[in-house]
Parts: sequence; C-alpha cells; structure tokens
Amino acid sequence: MRSGLHSRAEIKGYPQGDCNRALADLQTDLDSGAVVIVAAEWADVHGRAEALSKRHTAAGAHRSLDVLHVATALHLKAREFLTFDTDQRKFAVAEGLKVKP
Repeated sequence: MRSGLHSRAEIKGYPQGDCNRALADLQTDLDSGAVVIVAAEWADVHGRAEALSKRHTAAGAHRSLDVLHVATALHLKAREFLTFDTDQRKFAVAEGLKVKP
C-alpha cells in the first residue's frame, strides 16, 4: 500500500535524486551569496496574511501557504515575486507585486 502524497496521485512529487540535487544547489547558492536568508517579523507577516485572506480568499480560494508567501513578500518589500502558479500570480499582482517569470 502506498502512503503519503503518492497514495492519491502518482504524478505529484519529485524523485528523491531530484530533491537531493535541488537541496545541494540551494546550499551552493547560500554559500556563494546568490541566495541570502533574511529575518522576518512574523507577527507582521501573520497580520498581513490575515488582512490579505479577508480581502481575497473568499473570492479567490487562495491556499494558506500562498497567502503567507505573498504576505512575506510584502513584509520584506520584495522587488520581485517568483511563481509558476497561475492563481498565486493573480493574487500577487492584485497586491501590487512585480511577478516573474
């Protein structure tokens, strides 16, 4: 019997080797300074997420992590917001974020 994510849909998820390579690439980017970890004031992020949810979730049915991602980007005054998710893109644009790709 299958368990977890693949028990519902075999096409979801990634092979373990791909995951290991992605984590290694992330570590390389962190080590080189291409990616920098910044602190967030989580009380502000959660407050923004609550306000965003009240404005958008009923009509847009946005998932909680999408709301948190947009709220975090707004909190950190992100210059660009990266997403491949069509709904998250619409949500971020509606909040004034410059979305790529």
